[in-house]
Amino acid sequence: MSNVNVLLVEDDTNFGSVLKAYLGINEFNVTWVDDGAKAFKTFIEGTFDICVLDVMLPNVDGFTIARRIKEHNPRIPLIFLTAKTLKNDIQEGFSIGADDYITKPFDSEVLIWKINAILNRDKLSNGSANAPKTSYELGIYTFDAEVRTLRHGDVEEKLSPREADLLKLLIENSNTVLQRDKALLTIWKDDSYFAGRSMDVYITKLRKYLKDDPSIEISSVHGTGFMLKIKH
Repeated sequence: MSNVNVLLVEDDTNFGSVLKAYLGINEFNVTWVDDGAKAFKTFIEGTFDICVLDVMLPNVDGFTIARRIKEHNPRIPLIFLTAKTLKNDIQEGFSIGADDYITKPFDSEVLIWKINAILNRDKLSNGSANAPKTSYELGIYTFDAEVRTLRHGDVEEKLSPREADLLKLLIENSNTVLQRDKALLTIWKDDSYFAGRSMDVYITKLRKYLKDDPSIEISSVHGTGFMLKIKH
């Protein structure tokens, strides 16, 4: 995806320079800031499609920057980078409105996958300026997230609220990894062991609903989450 303007806020100069260079090689336009105090000013003075924010920054932390950015532009996508894996930190990030949360160290290619998935999702959902997207074509199926139905020909399945929410989240992150923590905190508001087991049951149910189309697969990514693969 070219012509995408990325605000990268990262205080580690070695990591920041490498990440900026890698994104640049992949045709992203990157503005890199290494001090939290300068981040919001840079944001309001520029035009950005997505922000990638380190959490632990000098002077002003990433969460504070994200809140100010969201107050200025509630629709801007955010990805947090962090070495911290505490539940409270992850929960705070998603509560601010983060689209994803990547724990260091990570493969830079994963960041590109996530940026592209988020921007492609937003492009689809912005088909109408005010109305959120509720209907999705998924292989041979039509999924209506608002009324929670999954149709294939004359067959219609009525999904539970959590089944529908989980399927919608998988579709919005299709062909990329949906992190377990993100799904649990978004839908269950809890990432405990028991919530995780509950989600596994729902994943099994969704696989059964989608079993008639071999081009669709919900695969488990060990230790990370799930991926809805749609073969074209």
